[in-house]
Amino acid sequence: MIVRKATAEWKGDLPRGKGTIQLGSGAFSGEYSFHSRFESGTGTNPEELIAAAHAGCFSMALAHALAQAGHTAEKIETRAEVKMDKTADGFHISGITLVTRASVPDIDTGTFLEYARRAKDGCPVSMALATVPISLDASLAL
Repeated sequence: MIVRKATAEWKGDLPRGKGTIQLGSGAFSGEYSFHSRFESGTGTNPEELIAAAHAGCFSMALAHALAQAGHTAEKIETRAEVKMDKTADGFHISGITLVTRASVPDIDTGTFLEYARRAKDGCPVSMALATVPISLDASLAL
């Protein structure tokens, strides 16, 4: 079993406190706060980190699926957009959109889109986040 870790430390109350998030590998450490999460303040936030994880996972899953079918991608760029809404019960992640652009020689659009849909449904991060709608906007670079 593979186990990945990250740590978070928070000091203070929610509106005035602040914290740090660090990946277990040490590859990233960043500050976060109420302002960076719920407004446009400096620092990162959990939703941004979810977006980064999802974009990376999806891109790798798509590259693998394409390669298994004999289509090696020259480049896959994916942006994940995590949407958070405020309701009477508080804030909730209401959806995720994956926007991917790929350069893949000798593949038609329909075939590419089928592999992209499979990668969206099958990447481990998508499966872990299956409680929220995950949409996909995929296209080949011309």
